[in-house]
Amino acid sequence: MAALSSAASMKERYEAAMVLGGTGDAMGYNNGNWEFNQDGCDIHRQVTQLGGVTNLKIGPPHFILSDDTILHIATAEALVSDWKNREELFCKIAAGYKAGCRDMGGRAPGPTTLSGVSMLRPNEAQGYCIPFNSRGGGCGAAMRSAPIGLAFSGPDQLEDLVAAAVESGRMTHNHPTGYLGSLASALFVSYSIQSKPPKEWGAGLLETLDMARKYVKETGRDVEKNEEAWGYFSEAWSKYLERRGIKDGKSEPNFPEEYGVLERDEFYSRISFAGWGGASGHDAPMIAYDAILGADDSWEELCLRGVLHGGDNDSTGIIACSCWGAMHGFEGVPERNYRHLEYLDRLQSLGEGLYEKACSIGCHGDAAVTVEPHRIPDVDVTPDQDDPEPSPDIDQVELKEKANDSEAKDI
Repeated sequence: MAALSSAASMKERYEAAMVLGGTGDAMGYNNGNWEFNQDGCDIHRQVTQLGGVTNLKIGPPHFILSDDTILHIATAEALVSDWKNREELFCKIAAGYKAGCRDMGGRAPGPTTLSGVSMLRPNEAQGYCIPFNSRGGGCGAAMRSAPIGLAFSGPDQLEDLVAAAVESGRMTHNHPTGYLGSLASALFVSYSIQSKPPKEWGAGLLETLDMARKYVKETGRDVEKNEEAWGYFSEAWSKYLERRGIKDGKSEPNFPEEYGVLERDEFYSRISFAGWGGASGHDAPMIAYDAILGADDSWEELCLRGVLHGGDNDSTGIIACSCWGAMHGFEGVPERNYRHLEYLDRLQSLGEGLYEKACSIGCHGDAAVTVEPHRIPDVDVTPDQDDPEPSPDIDQVELKEKANDSEAKDI
């Protein structure tokens, strides 16, 4: 993939990152019809019958937003608000997630996300902290962290990006595979804003993992458990980058000669925990990245690879399309794919707000004051009585739980 170039203004790229993230989510979700269809070939047949990607009118009633974009919005709303330090920001993110979970009707939220949110106490000191979860490796953190990469988009803001991505991630997915997915998504969006060539992103992620590991140790929470579970994410990414021939961050990616819908579905399944590609923290951003590497400058190809497949496609879709917007703005995207999007005005406004916040942080130095490392007392894990109960169909719940609670396959 060539070095990035775009005629879009930086402000447009911020707005497009928020809006097109929603498009990728709603397109992949298709009111649950495509997210839970594990046959990518069938999805592609349906898309063809509807006139192709560029003819899809993304918006209600057939393409509502899933839980992914609702929490993507919540992350952004916290970031654009007034906050003086990391502690305040993290509590606002936690409050946003609790509020967002009241808008989950028909959106198929994951049980790990709902359980984690029910434990958050944003009005209390360190109320964004929940216990370590050995089953918290799902993609629920990765799907909502793009706004963090927009707010902390500069290379000199990497420490703040790491802290915000890790803490927002472990508010629900307190396991390295889960919250490092949050880091990967945020980092890739920041690279998109920087116009960093995608072939360099994977190597950059591996380098950034050391900073994340240091941060987790310094906070002093569940250090031993995190260390025990740390290796899977980095090993999976190392193997993927070796397979594509881009571990050095310099070479062009290598793809199989035959890499159509069926071959991609098989590959996405192979790198997953339990056969549902994109359902965990390591492979949701990985599949999005794979699509970006292979799509070059084609929006349609990005959607065919990164959204319309037989895995957890709304989650890979929101990541891939957020990155696309941050790179290209709305360039090459048919208006039909986003002009009717649910919550379009909110997403556009938040994109503008994140642009202004990023300018403010960049112009006035580091707005996120480092807090002292802290350890939390035992947490009451009893859900609030007024918190929402999981609402998706039981088969959907079982599919999402299965992705979190299975042995990883070798890639």
